[in-house]
Amino acid sequence: MIDALQKAAVVAATLAVLAAFGFFLLTDPDLDGTGLERPPGGEADLANGETLFWAGGCASCHATPGGEDPLHLGGGLALETDYGTFNVPNLSPSRDGIFGWTTAQFVRAMRGGVSPDGEHYYPSFPYTSYARMAAADLRDLHGFLMTLEPVDGTVPDHDLHFPYSIRRGVGLWKLAYLDAEPFAAPEGMDPLLARGAYLVEGPGHCAECHSPRDALGAIREEARFAGGPNPEGRGFIPNITPHETGIGGWSRAEIVELLASGFTPEFDVIGGSMAAVVDNTARLSGEDREAMAAYLLSLPPRPETPRE
Repeated sequence: MIDALQKAAVVAATLAVLAAFGFFLLTDPDLDGTGLERPPGGEADLANGETLFWAGGCASCHATPGGEDPLHLGGGLALETDYGTFNVPNLSPSRDGIFGWTTAQFVRAMRGGVSPDGEHYYPSFPYTSYARMAAADLRDLHGFLMTLEPVDGTVPDHDLHFPYSIRRGVGLWKLAYLDAEPFAAPEGMDPLLARGAYLVEGPGHCAECHSPRDALGAIREEARFAGGPNPEGRGFIPNITPHETGIGGWSRAEIVELLASGFTPEFDVIGGSMAAVVDNTARLSGEDREAMAAYLLSLPPRPETPRE
């Protein structure tokens, strides 16, 4: 009897060691090579970098809360979610932010969700969308960020519930959900639609808020852009597909107007987190807003996600 118990204990201990070893291997940040491609050389196009900064809404999360300058990227915004509180980091070129980051490290962070210290970023940082961005554009965005004023100040660590507090576990999530392919327009796609698709699916990361998520926090692709609960837990983010429950009755000009001024076709003014989005899209060129509107109207019409 004792021998049987001892054998069972040995087997259990062996399985535990193997499971731990397997977890360690499968969650290694270096297992996935997304973002490890060599960034293109040459000088950064700072004008393009600024465009991508506003398209990506970087200031909406990373600007110092309560500050008047959206280019003061000291971080500190607290995102309250069902998983716990995510505290948005300093993105300014200070020693508390991204000072000293190379372009390669920035590309790795944006496309692969891995920090210069070799740790996983949580997907509250929408690298699942930024992974669709071209490395040359990320070089330009990095160059623009490095021209901004350094802002001193560190941000508290995330305060997450167990088991989400085990950062290494994000590696398993990435294996299942991180699509590493940059956006490539299908052959023959209209250039305006291609530009809109790139902005909406990549830097604009519109699907990250306008889509429902499954139990593991991944976008439900069959309902992409069809609206869903606010990831921060307050309210509902609307359907932006051309369905009658979304923007099906909107013209392209009306969508362009909303992205420029925040006015809806019903002569209302949007509020909440979308108001911050418009603060960013209003700084884009008219051509880019036109492209985004054209792409949104080309999406498959999907009924709004049921509200619980």
